[in-house]
Amino acid sequence: MITDFGRTERVTRDWSRTAIAQVEADANRSADTHLLPFPLPAEWGIDLYLKDESSHPTGSLKHRLARSLFLYALCNGWIGPTTTVVEASSGSTAVSEAYFARMLGLPFIAVMPAATSPEKISLIEFQGGRCHLVAEASQVVPEARRLAADLGGHFMDQFTYAERATDWRGNNNIAESINSQMALERHPVPAWIVMGAGTGGTSATIGRYARYQRLDTKLCVVDPEGSAFWQAYLAGDWTTVTGKGSRIEGIGRPSVEPSFQPSVVDRMIHVPDAASLAAMRAGSAVLGRRLGGSTGTNLWGSFRLIAEMLAAGRTGSVVTLICDGGERYADTYYSDAWVSSQGLDLTHPAGVIRDFLDGGGWPG
Repeated sequence: MITDFGRTERVTRDWSRTAIAQVEADANRSADTHLLPFPLPAEWGIDLYLKDESSHPTGSLKHRLARSLFLYALCNGWIGPTTTVVEASSGSTAVSEAYFARMLGLPFIAVMPAATSPEKISLIEFQGGRCHLVAEASQVVPEARRLAADLGGHFMDQFTYAERATDWRGNNNIAESINSQMALERHPVPAWIVMGAGTGGTSATIGRYARYQRLDTKLCVVDPEGSAFWQAYLAGDWTTVTGKGSRIEGIGRPSVEPSFQPSVVDRMIHVPDAASLAAMRAGSAVLGRRLGGSTGTNLWGSFRLIAEMLAAGRTGSVVTLICDGGERYADTYYSDAWVSSQGLDLTHPAGVIRDFLDGGGWPG
């Protein structure tokens, strides 16, 4: 005799099989993201590439993370056919998770700071999600936990599970993709891969993969103002150091998140917000398309590393990411009025970038 519990369990398992197949099919029908060369003088002997994660269906690097988190939760039995999915997110992860939740017919709620850009809120709502705003960035995780518990839902908790939801050994992760796409370049093994950290999941994947494949590639994490990661790095304390949070959406956290793995990071560079926005705008002008703020952070760190390589007489390649597109920040990072209201002056960092692109120099 099959009990009601047995019937329910069978229905849930059948639903889970279908849900996993749907999420996997999304990956299967998506072409890999492009690796774009950034023009630098050929005589430098150094090549810079940007992996364009903005070309994912939901427009950002977080599409990979959201897919992995959903598969992880489904395979762990944490999500069923009526589960309300809740996430703590400043925007892009929530956009991508809302996409997958709608694909599976599940309600989705994003808990985020009230200062999140209106463009990102609109994107989440367009994907069928609901936004639950809190006053401070430090409140998003506790509020997401509370909301999920009250609703009998599931808190996805990207900050804990990002580093373990993705198979760092391969399985078409971002590190394996970069390695494959670089194979025919003149410097196929990057000297550096440069990226920011929000959850820390992508940096963990890249750092672990480089070690697993026995590559000479080093990982540099660039960190914006207000983030705890840089302060923890300076203090050598990854457990108690805190910050105020970041104006550069998607990276920088008020505390060091569980998914961040400092032991796989070879170097960190602190990037002032004015430098991130100046590099974002300069990169947009060179590539002929608007880049997001965290991509500017990546570019500033990449430019600095390339200048150091030039000064040392070294050749090689550097790879970084286009994390998302700049259309999401028309009223913030691309607004001179907003920049001024934040007390930021882009004049000096813009001059540093011009000097670098002209001759490869960098301030001491």
